[in-house]
Amino acid sequence: MNHLFQKGADPAAPTLVLLHGTGGNERDLVPLARAIAPDSSYLGLRGNVLENGMPRFFRRLAEGVFDEEDLLFRTDEVRRFLDEAAVRYELDRSNLVAVGYSNGANLAGSLLFHHERVLRGAILHHPMVPRRGVTLPDLAGTPVFIGAGTNDPICSPGETEELGNLLRGAGAEVDVHWESFGHQLTASEAEAAAVWFRSKFGSRKPGE
Repeated sequence: MNHLFQKGADPAAPTLVLLHGTGGNERDLVPLARAIAPDSSYLGLRGNVLENGMPRFFRRLAEGVFDEEDLLFRTDEVRRFLDEAAVRYELDRSNLVAVGYSNGANLAGSLLFHHERVLRGAILHHPMVPRRGVTLPDLAGTPVFIGAGTNDPICSPGETEELGNLLRGAGAEVDVHWESFGHQLTASEAEAAAVWFRSKFGSRKPGE
C-alpha cells in the first residue's frame, strides 16, 4: 500500500496508524497525529480503492451502503499490511493505535470488528457501524474514542450510539465526544481526541 512512515522520538509510545477519509491520502492526518501524540511514530496509509478518482479504503454501493465483500477483503488487506510494516519498520505490533476519519474510521472500526488484538486502541472520527449481525472478537480493555456530530448528515447520532454499544458489548472501553456540527472534523474535536489519548496512553502536549 502507498504509505508514509515517520519515526517518533519515543519508541515506547504507540505508533499511530492514520486512515484518511474519502479523497484523502497518507499525509492528510499527519497534523492530527502530531497534535495527538507528538513523540509517537506514525504510519499513514492510502486506500487502494478509487471512487471517481478519489482514494478510499473500500468500495460502497451508495452513500452509507458498504460493499461488504470488498470491506472484508480490504480490512484483511490492511491487517496484513500492518503485520508487514511492523517487521519492516521494527515496530511493536501490539502497540498500534488507529486514527481514522470517515471512511478511514470505518476501516479502523472494521479491523476491531473482525480481528482480535489487531489494534491496541482507536480514535474514530465520524465512523459508522461497519457491519451488523456479526459476533465481535474479545475487545476487553481496548480503549476507543468516537468523535461525532449531532447534526452529521452521514452518520446519525443513533448510528454513533449503536456503534458504541456494539464495541462496549465486546468489552471495549468507549468514550464518545459530541460536537454540535456535521460530518467535519473540527479543531475542538481534535483537541478532545488528544486529551483522551494522553489520558489513556500518556504523552506530552506539543511544546512541553
